Amino acid sequence: MTSTQTTTQTSHSTMHLLNETHEPSLKSWVVSANSVTTDFPIQNLPFAIFKQKEVNQAFRGGVAIGDQVIDLEALYEKNIFTDRVQEALKACAKDQLNDFMAMGKVAWSSLRLALSKALREGASEQKVISECLVPQTDIDYALPCRIGDYTDFYTSIHHATSVGKKFRPDNPLLPNYKWVPIGYHGRSSSIEVSGQTFKRPKGQTKAPTATEPSFGPCKRLDYELEVGIFIGKGNTLGEPISIENAEDHVFGLCIFNDWSARDIQGWEYQPLGPFLSKNFASTVSPWIVTMEALAPYRQPWTRDEQDPQPMPYLESTQNRNIGAFNIQLQALLETAQMRSQVEPAVQLSQSNFNDSYWTVAQMVAHHTVNGCNLQSGDMFGSGTQSGPTPDQAGSMLELSNAGSEPISLPNGETRTFLEDGDNVIMKGWCQKEGAARIGFGEVSAIILPAE
Repeated sequence: MTSTQTTTQTSHSTMHLLNETHEPSLKSWVVSANSVTTDFPIQNLPFAIFKQKEVNQAFRGGVAIGDQVIDLEALYEKNIFTDRVQEALKACAKDQLNDFMAMGKVAWSSLRLALSKALREGASEQKVISECLVPQTDIDYALPCRIGDYTDFYTSIHHATSVGKKFRPDNPLLPNYKWVPIGYHGRSSSIEVSGQTFKRPKGQTKAPTATEPSFGPCKRLDYELEVGIFIGKGNTLGEPISIENAEDHVFGLCIFNDWSARDIQGWEYQPLGPFLSKNFASTVSPWIVTMEALAPYRQPWTRDEQDPQPMPYLESTQNRNIGAFNIQLQALLETAQMRSQVEPAVQLSQSNFNDSYWTVAQMVAHHTVNGCNLQSGDMFGSGTQSGPTPDQAGSMLELSNAGSEPISLPNGETRTFLEDGDNVIMKGWCQKEGAARIGFGEVSAIILPAE
């Protein structure tokens, strides 16, 4: 197939996902939403759980528009929409989005369209909805949903190869990698929302020259630049989700930092994989960007002709045509010294989710092919998203070559791994000609000393 044929086929495949909410020319009466640099134009409308700072109120659902958030509980009480949209708003008025996520794509799309129309310039609903707006600077976030189960995948072949070389120089990429979307079940209880602080973990480590392990604080603390994938509507135990229907079960995506204690991991990971090295902290961005909002940024997914092609249950025409997502991912570091001297955070790397070896649909299909039942609010981690070049590495393990090549920062500091007081900030956005730029906001967390 020629590149022209591929582009044409992709355009046709994407067209059926596009609707009036994606129109690039749409403007909002919320003036800040019309800035070319905002993450939250009217074409985005992501969801979060929030409450106003220093106000005695319960957490509730919100939708971002420019620098404001729509209080969906307050909007529900206005009772200005049709029954279907009111039912969706009622579900969003709770302190977790699980019930709304479980309603499925018809409900998600109906609410999105209603909000889009009501937020457009000249909309008759402006006065009513303006009474439901809260500045984002005046809110606190909570996790967007109850995350019942969490599975971390390993979908970047560039990351898998780079890390494999450090643990297994002679056999960096295990033979199952190109056949199976590798994953492991993680700990959902230690996932927190952006803005958290956490203590440096302790555990057993074993130096290469030591005869036995020792116990103490992790010395090789690292971040992992990932995409979080939230399940919307679940499936019944014993009934797999086909790859053709997989994305009907995905509510949306976020930015995800899956912290890792590399020295603890190196000692414990065989034979059953990560344990204490991964369950001490994980951090998600507060905003979930819906799959519908991401429609303009879908791309073809390809597999090298020399590699094994996916088994039939992991293969579909739609997955080939539009299975990938063009999402720019960025990791930045703000050290304690930078913070005290009011210096800006510095970029460590930038990569793109479209370099992923496996797609969102393939992850869902593989996870359920054995009959596993997913539930509303379950979350997948994409695994560290590294690109093909060194500056696209999604972890410090790769950037510092396992600690052997210190990273020089503009203020004269160096890092091989993360130090106490470091604040890791991650961002994500989608941008291309002919579509409105949309973003994910950011996820950040500060490392505290071990007890």
